[in-house]
Amino acid sequence: MRLVLGLSLRDLARDWVHLLCNAAVLAGILVPLLVLFGVRNGVYEALLGQLTRNPAVLQIDTRGNTRFSAADAEELRAWPEVAFVTPKTRSLFDYVNLRPAGGRAVRDAVAVPSGSGDPMLAPLRELGAEDVALSAMLAQQLGVGVGERVELITQATDRPRQLLLPRRVAAVLPEDRLSGRSVLAGLATLDLIEAFYDEYALPEHGITQGRPLAQRVPDYAGLRVYAADLGSLAPLQNRIETRFGVDTEAQTARVMQVLGLGRNLALALALTAAVAGIGLAAALVFGFWAEVARKRRMLANLALLGLRPGQIGLIPLIQALATALVGLGLSFGLFAVAAQVAEHLFDSGLTQEGGLVRLSLAQGAAIAAAVVVFVTASALAAARSALRIDPAVVLRESA
Repeated sequence: MRLVLGLSLRDLARDWVHLLCNAAVLAGILVPLLVLFGVRNGVYEALLGQLTRNPAVLQIDTRGNTRFSAADAEELRAWPEVAFVTPKTRSLFDYVNLRPAGGRAVRDAVAVPSGSGDPMLAPLRELGAEDVALSAMLAQQLGVGVGERVELITQATDRPRQLLLPRRVAAVLPEDRLSGRSVLAGLATLDLIEAFYDEYALPEHGITQGRPLAQRVPDYAGLRVYAADLGSLAPLQNRIETRFGVDTEAQTARVMQVLGLGRNLALALALTAAVAGIGLAAALVFGFWAEVARKRRMLANLALLGLRPGQIGLIPLIQALATALVGLGLSFGLFAVAAQVAEHLFDSGLTQEGGLVRLSLAQGAAIAAAVVVFVTASALAAARSALRIDPAVVLRESA
């Protein structure tokens, strides 16, 4: 085997022009495909990263006021497409006033229900009973930050006193998560506010007039649901609407557009690679076969010197493998240069983190392995031709 390997490589080094020609053919096909694949990765992963970094993209909200029970929420939690769900109180009572503890500046805000595992709170797991999370706009207007205290105030014309709930700011959420003037609070806090408006007595908060709170049966007017992943968003939205007969709103169109772009880019790249692969296979097959035809006399002499037919057939395969390795080295070198040029020519906000052209080490290794197998397979016709060489016939023809 060592003898065959040495003979094959020395012969290839002697015909270095043919080696470079075959390597150039390989690089001419592979480099554009690598650049296209890298750009597809860069653009698509950047768009996908924008979506996955923002948990609000996975949110589904029911529209209008529809009756839901705690059992409905529990049913949803059992669905595999659901990552988080919490009931919502009636939208009529979603509005509260907030002010810094001991301050005078008052801002109205929309109260949003939360619960354990709420993706909006990440990295926090949940809000404490006395905690709230504020949107960036609301926190700025109130002049408060994390750890400071605020007061939630609600009042109704038919109640003798207003409801005042002191709370601690556990988090300030960015605008893309919680927009406008919004406050995220536990469902128990929103239930308490709704009970106040429904004229129940709340003696713990100094409101003694009204119906006993023990008689109240919680009743919810909506659901706030998060899908487990981007692919589950559309099916989950459709399933909720079908199961409960309600309208919902979500960023499904945006998500489907990005996922569809990824599929289309992958399909276009696959078609391009298939067409290019057919052309490359034809070039390599005929190229390797022509090399064997050109070297028939040399191979016949090697057979007369004692090399077996199997060893003769290995020569074009070894040379094809060496050509693949040289072509891969040239291709990845040119790809690195092309990627740097593309980074300087195109300036996109999508590529600030990972670059416009991305190719991971695992992807590069997989491509290299596929090319080695592809090129070696292309040399099988040449190897078969070498196996059929009859030294007597070749030498007689030469004479």
